[in-house]
Amino acid sequence: MEYEEKAEVKEEKIYNLFRCGYLEVREWLKETDIVIIPLGSTEQHGRHCPVCTDSIATELPCQIAAELANVPYYELIPFGYSPQHLHPPGIASGTVTLSAATYQNVLYEVGRSLLHNGFNKLIYATGHTSNMKAVDPALRALRYETGAFICCYRNDAEAVPGLMGDAGIIENPPEEAPGWHGSEVEASECMYFEQLYGKKIVHLDRTEKEYTHPPKWISDVSDKITKKNGSPFLEMHGKNVAWVPMDHQEYSDTGLIGYPGNPFTATAEKGKKIIYKKAEMMAEFIEEIKKVKVEVKNRDFWNRTFRPA
Repeated sequence: MEYEEKAEVKEEKIYNLFRCGYLEVREWLKETDIVIIPLGSTEQHGRHCPVCTDSIATELPCQIAAELANVPYYELIPFGYSPQHLHPPGIASGTVTLSAATYQNVLYEVGRSLLHNGFNKLIYATGHTSNMKAVDPALRALRYETGAFICCYRNDAEAVPGLMGDAGIIENPPEEAPGWHGSEVEASECMYFEQLYGKKIVHLDRTEKEYTHPPKWISDVSDKITKKNGSPFLEMHGKNVAWVPMDHQEYSDTGLIGYPGNPFTATAEKGKKIIYKKAEMMAEFIEEIKKVKVEVKNRDFWNRTFRPA
């Protein structure tokens, strides 16, 4: 294998701090005190989408939003909180998960490092909804200890149908959960990624429409409790009534979510429109956060070698 060589090396502004030297980072801090940290996941997304699906969902909008708002971003953190997506031992799902405690420590220590460098406002941006179950203690600790502005911005697919509104981009009806796992939105975003990078990663021929269902241990004894999407809730009389820590395979046979899950309406054109809409909304949010005044205290990450439990 040989990498493609560019004919010319250009001097251009670098938005990804991972590719900057410390002099460039210092120049950025003269322009802004905001930095974006994209949060992805590495988890199964059905037979047809790659394990990087949630990472694509946030990495691309963050890159575009950074340029629109003229703020830097750091390299994607590809591993998140995905315990529900592991299959039984020895049966590959491709999923790599961090425990909640490890994930919280990663986010906290990344945040403390960036505040130590001089940033005052940290925008973590997740493409995986379940990351939000784990981030709260870490983000609160950062805010309580330093006074910095800290948030977790939503780039996950479940937020997309509401974001797109009446734009006419989303075809699947609400019951088909177009923003859920491996369905219309995520498959479209991955197809747009295919166009950008020229590599096939979506294989619709490997899947079919699938109906999300209650776990067998409940459907065997109850005809009142139902489940039609990928949330951790069980439903009764059309209402979410109980949060249950279920594994994905308990209510989805292939990893696709919906009633039915339907990725066959996905297109690369839709994916591009979704990615850019998310980026534009994120850039608009960042412009508002620029107005927020914060005073960071305790900037020194003094316990950066060891933090006792």
